[in-house]
Amino acid sequence: MKYYIIAGEASGDLHGSNLIKELKKLDPVSEIRCWGGDKMQAAGGQLVKHYRELAYMGFAEVVKNLRTIFRNLSFCKEDILAYKPDALILIDYPGFNLRIAKWARQQELFTKKKGKIIYYISPQVWAWKENRVKMMKDCIDKMIVILPFEKDYFRKKWNWEVEYVGHPLVEVVESRQSTVDSWQVAVGKPVVALLPGSRKQEILKKLPIMLEVSRSFPDHQFVVARAPGVEENFYDVLLRDHANVSSVADRTYDLLEQAKAALVTSGTATLETALFGVPEVVCYKGSWLSYQVGKRLVKVKYISLVNLIMDKPVVKELIQDELTPDNLNRELKNLLYNPERIHQLKNDYTVLKKMLSEGGHASANAAKAIVDFIRKGV
Repeated sequence: MKYYIIAGEASGDLHGSNLIKELKKLDPVSEIRCWGGDKMQAAGGQLVKHYRELAYMGFAEVVKNLRTIFRNLSFCKEDILAYKPDALILIDYPGFNLRIAKWARQQELFTKKKGKIIYYISPQVWAWKENRVKMMKDCIDKMIVILPFEKDYFRKKWNWEVEYVGHPLVEVVESRQSTVDSWQVAVGKPVVALLPGSRKQEILKKLPIMLEVSRSFPDHQFVVARAPGVEENFYDVLLRDHANVSSVADRTYDLLEQAKAALVTSGTATLETALFGVPEVVCYKGSWLSYQVGKRLVKVKYISLVNLIMDKPVVKELIQDELTPDNLNRELKNLLYNPERIHQLKNDYTVLKKMLSEGGHASANAAKAIVDFIRKGV
């Protein structure tokens, strides 16, 4: 069978590469054409466009590159029609992929008797832009989700049967090759990991508060996980007055493997930290305007994936005005020195991992769901 897979970010490239490996196990003679990155290409996909050519962050950057974005959309549509895949597989990246899904639904190639439109890793419509769901349901033949509560959300609220396969980060964490032996930080001092985000604007909001806390823990080494694409001297200026703080690049998992606790910005990193079993405080602080707008648009009880999945406050969230050095200091002490709190967190993390590992590895489950679905429709 012929597959056309679109991923537009580094995370999509990672999960797409694991999906390709599993598809090739089930369908050894498959042909796979893809938008993604080096990992998807190494897994056996024929790379059409690298995600580096697609990633535009922030309103101003999107507006400035609108011509390129529309040119990419047009090229993608032409390439799909020329390739004539049995399945179009869209991985996350909703701004681009939902446009492609809507267009594909109107093409003869993707009528009910021909090619299938499959979405892997749903847009987070349960948090915001819920009005997208009707269009998604109309355009997508099969939705594969990676968060356990999404199955009930789509079924109960939208009468849409989707398939839950587990979370692909579980297998990524389990299968990684540890390189800690060749890299040790601050031998003799317990490590606190600082994960302040990936964009300069959010780093400048949160990292100074995290660094201020480091002064209260001179017997610990604080290590900042630097973001890809952010120059080292950007961090050097922030870190220079903090004797027990250092930084690393491209070694976040090695860092988490050693950390006794972590201060983590909201996002996927909160889930990665939990899967490594590291006690964490979730930190969020934006501009006043961004926070006020976000508070009105986002419809969730928690900001961290850990708490959302568990449907309870497993990890402490310090949001906006609550994110102060004093509050963060108090919470970090609790994570480092309170055995009861540490024990409870570890137990909750065990339950979380079990929920996200339901039925085995997500990539294998997703590949089987895709192949079975296409074969039934042939």
